[in-house]
Amino acid sequence: MSPPDQTKSADLPRILPIFPLPGVLLLPGGRLPLNIFEPRYLAMVRDALAGERMIGMVQPCAPAEDVGAAEIYGIGCAGRITAFSETPDGRNLITLTGVIRFEVEREVPAIDGYRRMAVDYDRFLGDMDDDKLDTADDIDREHFLSTLGAYFDATGIEGDWAAIKEAGNAPLVTSLAMICPFDGAEKQALLEAMTFRERVAALTMMMELAVHGGDGAGVRH
Repeated sequence: MSPPDQTKSADLPRILPIFPLPGVLLLPGGRLPLNIFEPRYLAMVRDALAGERMIGMVQPCAPAEDVGAAEIYGIGCAGRITAFSETPDGRNLITLTGVIRFEVEREVPAIDGYRRMAVDYDRFLGDMDDDKLDTADDIDREHFLSTLGAYFDATGIEGDWAAIKEAGNAPLVTSLAMICPFDGAEKQALLEAMTFRERVAALTMMMELAVHGGDGAGVRH
Protein backbone atom coordinates (compact mmCIF):
# COMPACT_ATOMS: atom_id res chain seq x y z
CA MET A 1 0.00 0.00 0.00
CA SER A 2 1.45 3.38 -0.99
CA PRO A 3 -0.82 6.31 -0.05
CA PRO A 4 -0.27 9.72 -1.62
CA ASP A 5 2.62 11.65 -0.04
CA GLN A 6 0.83 14.92 0.70
CA THR A 7 0.76 16.71 4.04
CA LYS A 8 -0.11 20.34 4.74
CA SER A 9 0.91 22.29 7.83
CA ALA A 10 -2.73 22.59 8.90
CA ASP A 11 -2.99 18.78 8.92
CA LEU A 12 -0.02 18.18 11.21
CA PRO A 13 -1.05 16.29 14.35
CA ARG A 14 -0.22 17.99 17.66
CA ILE A 15 -0.01 14.62 19.40
CA LEU A 16 2.48 12.24 17.78
CA PRO A 17 3.26 8.61 18.47
CA ILE A 18 7.03 8.32 18.77
CA PHE A 19 9.45 5.61 17.79
CA PRO A 20 12.75 5.95 19.69
CA LEU A 21 15.66 4.35 17.83
CA PRO A 22 19.32 5.04 18.62
CA GLY A 23 21.49 6.06 15.69
CA VAL A 24 18.55 6.29 13.30
CA LEU A 25 17.94 9.60 11.55
CA LEU A 26 14.94 10.76 9.56
CA LEU A 27 15.13 14.12 7.80
CA PRO A 28 12.46 16.02 5.88
CA GLY A 29 12.31 14.59 2.38
CA GLY A 30 14.19 11.44 3.38
CA ARG A 31 12.80 7.92 3.17
CA LEU A 32 13.34 5.51 6.04
CA PRO A 33 12.46 1.80 5.73
CA LEU A 34 11.51 0.14 9.01
CA ASN A 35 10.89 -3.46 10.03
CA ILE A 36 8.27 -3.38 12.81
CA PHE A 37 7.86 -6.46 15.02
CA GLU A 38 7.40 -5.41 18.67
CA PRO A 39 3.72 -5.55 19.72
CA ARG A 40 3.69 -1.94 20.96
CA TYR A 41 5.02 -0.65 17.64
CA LEU A 42 2.73 -2.89 15.62
CA ALA A 43 -0.09 -1.19 17.54
CA MET A 44 1.47 2.20 16.78
CA VAL A 45 1.53 1.48 13.04
CA ARG A 46 -2.04 0.17 13.15
CA ASP A 47 -3.28 3.35 14.83
CA ALA A 48 -1.21 5.62 12.58
CA LEU A 49 -2.67 3.98 9.47
CA ALA A 50 -6.15 4.55 10.87
CA GLY A 51 -5.39 8.24 11.41
CA GLU A 52 -2.96 10.75 9.94
CA ARG A 53 -0.34 8.07 9.09
CA MET A 54 2.25 10.13 10.99
CA ILE A 55 4.97 8.83 13.34
CA GLY A 56 7.67 10.81 15.11
CA MET A 57 11.21 9.46 14.90
CA VAL A 58 13.38 10.39 17.88
CA GLN A 59 16.66 9.25 19.40
CA PRO A 60 17.30 8.20 23.00
CA CYS A 61 19.73 10.56 24.75
CA ALA A 62 21.79 7.69 26.19
CA PRO A 63 21.96 3.89 26.00
CA ALA A 64 19.12 2.21 27.88
CA GLU A 65 17.95 -1.33 28.51
CA ASP A 66 14.58 -0.41 27.01
CA VAL A 67 15.12 2.30 24.41
CA GLY A 68 11.36 2.66 24.12
CA ALA A 69 11.23 4.02 27.66
CA ALA A 70 14.47 6.03 27.56
CA GLU A 71 14.86 9.77 27.86
CA ILE A 72 14.78 11.24 24.37
CA TYR A 73 16.22 14.26 22.62
CA GLY A 74 13.91 17.25 22.43
CA ILE A 75 13.86 17.45 18.63
CA GLY A 76 12.70 14.75 16.24
CA CYS A 77 11.25 14.41 12.77
CA ALA A 78 7.69 13.51 11.85
CA GLY A 79 7.34 11.04 9.02
CA ARG A 80 4.36 9.91 7.02
CA ILE A 81 3.81 6.24 6.24
CA THR A 82 4.10 6.13 2.46
CA ALA A 83 4.51 2.37 2.03
CA PHE A 84 3.19 -0.54 4.04
CA SER A 85 3.19 -4.31 3.76
CA GLU A 86 2.66 -7.19 6.17
CA THR A 87 4.79 -10.32 6.23
CA PRO A 88 3.41 -13.83 6.78
CA ASP A 89 4.94 -13.87 10.28
CA GLY A 90 3.09 -10.70 11.27
CA ARG A 91 5.79 -8.08 10.88
CA ASN A 92 5.05 -4.71 9.29
CA LEU A 93 7.41 -3.35 6.66
CA ILE A 94 6.88 0.37 6.32
CA THR A 95 8.56 3.37 4.75
CA LEU A 96 8.43 6.71 6.52
CA THR A 97 8.89 9.82 4.40
CA GLY A 98 10.18 12.74 6.45
CA VAL A 99 7.78 15.70 6.54
CA ILE A 100 8.86 18.17 9.21
CA ARG A 101 10.94 18.39 12.38
CA PHE A 102 9.31 19.09 15.72
CA GLU A 103 10.09 20.11 19.28
CA VAL A 104 8.79 17.91 22.09
CA GLU A 105 6.58 19.87 24.48
CA ARG A 106 5.52 17.13 26.89
CA GLU A 107 4.71 13.45 27.12
CA VAL A 108 1.07 12.38 27.12
CA PRO A 109 -0.39 9.03 28.22
CA ALA A 110 0.74 6.03 26.20
CA ILE A 111 -1.60 3.83 24.19
CA ASP A 112 -1.06 0.06 23.96
CA GLY A 113 2.50 0.49 25.18
CA TYR A 114 3.74 3.06 22.67
CA ARG A 115 4.63 6.56 23.78
CA ARG A 116 3.06 9.78 22.56
CA MET A 117 4.26 13.37 22.71
CA ALA A 118 2.64 16.77 22.39
CA VAL A 119 4.81 18.51 19.81
CA ASP A 120 5.32 21.93 18.25
CA TYR A 121 6.36 22.47 14.62
CA ASP A 122 6.62 26.26 14.49
CA ARG A 123 10.44 26.50 14.35
CA PHE A 124 10.55 24.13 11.41
CA LEU A 125 7.71 25.14 9.08
CA GLY A 126 10.32 25.88 6.42
CA ASP A 127 10.92 22.11 6.17
CA MET A 128 7.71 21.92 4.12
CA ASP A 129 8.82 24.49 1.53
CA ASP A 130 9.37 22.13 -1.41
CA ASP A 131 12.56 22.43 -3.47
CA LYS A 132 13.80 25.59 -1.78
CA LEU A 133 17.09 23.94 -0.83
CA ASP A 134 18.18 22.37 -4.07
CA THR A 135 20.19 25.12 -5.76
CA ALA A 136 23.66 24.90 -7.23
CA ASP A 137 24.92 27.73 -5.03
CA ASP A 138 24.14 26.09 -1.70
CA ILE A 139 27.32 24.01 -1.49
CA ASP A 140 30.82 23.79 -2.90
CA ARG A 141 29.87 20.58 -4.66
CA GLU A 142 33.36 19.78 -5.92
CA HIS A 143 34.84 19.99 -2.41
CA PHE A 144 31.89 18.10 -0.94
CA LEU A 145 32.24 15.19 -3.40
CA SER A 146 36.00 15.09 -2.87
CA THR A 147 35.47 14.86 0.88
CA LEU A 148 32.82 12.20 0.36
CA GLY A 149 35.19 10.12 -1.76
CA ALA A 150 37.88 10.29 0.92
CA TYR A 151 35.32 9.38 3.58
CA PHE A 152 34.12 6.36 1.61
CA ASP A 153 37.73 5.22 1.13
CA ALA A 154 38.48 5.63 4.84
CA THR A 155 35.38 3.75 5.99
CA GLY A 156 35.22 1.10 3.28
CA ILE A 157 31.82 2.25 2.02
CA GLU A 158 31.02 1.46 -1.61
CA GLY A 159 29.30 4.44 -3.21
CA ASP A 160 27.17 4.49 -6.36
CA TRP A 161 29.02 7.38 -7.96
CA ALA A 162 26.81 7.52 -11.03
CA ALA A 163 23.77 8.08 -8.81
CA ILE A 164 25.67 10.44 -6.50
CA LYS A 165 26.76 12.68 -9.37
CA GLU A 166 23.23 12.83 -10.77
CA ALA A 167 21.55 13.58 -7.43
CA GLY A 168 20.47 17.10 -6.57
CA ASN A 169 22.10 18.81 -3.62
CA ALA A 170 19.26 18.45 -1.12
CA PRO A 171 18.45 14.76 -1.84
CA LEU A 172 22.15 13.90 -1.78
CA VAL A 173 22.86 15.59 1.54
CA THR A 174 19.68 14.20 3.10
CA SER A 175 20.48 10.63 2.02
CA LEU A 176 24.09 10.79 3.17
CA ALA A 177 23.18 12.27 6.55
CA MET A 178 20.71 9.45 7.10
CA ILE A 179 22.76 6.48 5.90
CA CYS A 180 26.34 7.30 6.93
CA PRO A 181 27.37 5.48 10.14
CA PHE A 182 27.75 8.48 12.46
CA ASP A 183 27.05 8.13 16.16
CA GLY A 184 23.84 9.23 17.82
CA ALA A 185 25.08 12.65 18.90
CA GLU A 186 26.37 13.37 15.40
CA LYS A 187 23.08 12.26 13.86
CA GLN A 188 21.24 14.57 16.25
CA ALA A 189 23.49 17.47 15.28
CA LEU A 190 22.64 16.89 11.63
CA LEU A 191 18.94 16.81 12.48
CA GLU A 192 19.09 20.02 14.49
CA ALA A 193 21.05 22.04 11.92
CA MET A 194 18.68 24.92 11.22
CA THR A 195 19.69 25.60 7.62
CA PHE A 196 20.76 23.50 4.69
CA ARG A 197 24.20 25.14 4.66
CA GLU A 198 24.67 24.40 8.36
CA ARG A 199 23.83 20.74 7.73
CA VAL A 200 26.27 20.58 4.81
CA ALA A 201 29.01 22.17 6.94
CA ALA A 202 28.37 19.74 9.81
CA LEU A 203 28.27 16.73 7.49
CA THR A 204 31.49 17.80 5.76
CA MET A 205 33.28 18.26 9.08
CA MET A 206 32.14 14.85 10.34
CA MET A 207 33.44 13.18 7.19
CA GLU A 208 36.75 15.06 7.36
CA LEU A 209 37.22 14.12 11.00
CA ALA A 210 36.59 10.47 10.14
CA VAL A 211 39.14 10.63 7.32
CA HIS A 212 41.79 12.18 9.58
CA GLY A 213 41.16 9.98 12.58
CA GLY A 214 39.38 12.65 14.61
CA ASP A 215 42.45 14.88 14.90
CA GLY A 216 40.82 17.75 13.05
CA ALA A 217 43.43 17.85 10.29
CA GLY A 218 42.08 19.09 7.03
CA VAL A 219 38.94 20.59 8.51
CA ARG A 220 38.22 23.94 6.91
CA HIS A 221 36.99 26.79 9.11
